[in-house]
Amino acid sequence: MKVTYFGTTTLLFDDGKDQVFFDAHMTRPSLLKYIFGSAPTDRAVVDRQLSLCHVDRLRAIFVSHSHHDHVMDAPYIASQTGAVIYGSRSTLNVACGGDIPKEQRVQLEAGQTYEVGSYRIKVIPSIHSKPTILNNDLGQTIDAPLRQPAKLRSYKEGGSYDFYVEAGGKKIMIRPSFNYIAGQMDGYQADVLFLGVAGLQKAAPEMERRFFEETIGKLHPQLVIPVHWDNFFSPLTKPVRGMPHLIEKTEVVFYKLARYCEEHGINCLVQIPGTSVEI
Repeated sequence: MKVTYFGTTTLLFDDGKDQVFFDAHMTRPSLLKYIFGSAPTDRAVVDRQLSLCHVDRLRAIFVSHSHHDHVMDAPYIASQTGAVIYGSRSTLNVACGGDIPKEQRVQLEAGQTYEVGSYRIKVIPSIHSKPTILNNDLGQTIDAPLRQPAKLRSYKEGGSYDFYVEAGGKKIMIRPSFNYIAGQMDGYQADVLFLGVAGLQKAAPEMERRFFEETIGKLHPQLVIPVHWDNFFSPLTKPVRGMPHLIEKTEVVFYKLARYCEEHGINCLVQIPGTSVEI
């Protein structure tokens, strides 16, 4: 199984036959546009990424929640590939605003397992990371078709999901946000964990301890790959950056995660946007 990372939480799974996206964000508008303006999908950027990564067998796009850095480019990618968008009602209003036909829109049901080719993808109800000054809309929904160019703050969270993927003989958990629901991971085991870490640096010690226990500690993965650590306001055409230091010191995030993994005998890999790994 090849997994290509596009930054934030956007992952492309490719088993050699079928491809599946988890989240879809490549446009990456600037912070100023996020605060003050609006933006459409940058079609040239997305087309280039799809071509570079040979996205020619895409069957589905599973969206974890409906903030712009997770869903913004899903409608355009679906329109270009014929892929089905799976997401919350808010996500489907983004898809509807992009004129994606009904047969390419599926509303997710928590606890349901979806089969796409040889992939089995279980949807697990989740919780977003704690609100910040830039992100305080948790629980709000998108209640009408959202057409581009849209204000980036119009992309409301709309509910969050994790994805448990069984494919190619592997079990993979995608956990996009830095938070946890006590007992949520009970009964699951993962060979690989893609773990959202935005917010880890400033977390209180007890929050850090519980987060690790309720994710890595419950799943017992062989490999942890952090996601949502990069500066998603910086374009993919520039060298990758961690988050601005005023927001978070990414080097401290990596240190905390690597230290926990080392203490528990677990491999930890930082995947750079634009690269692929075999798992």
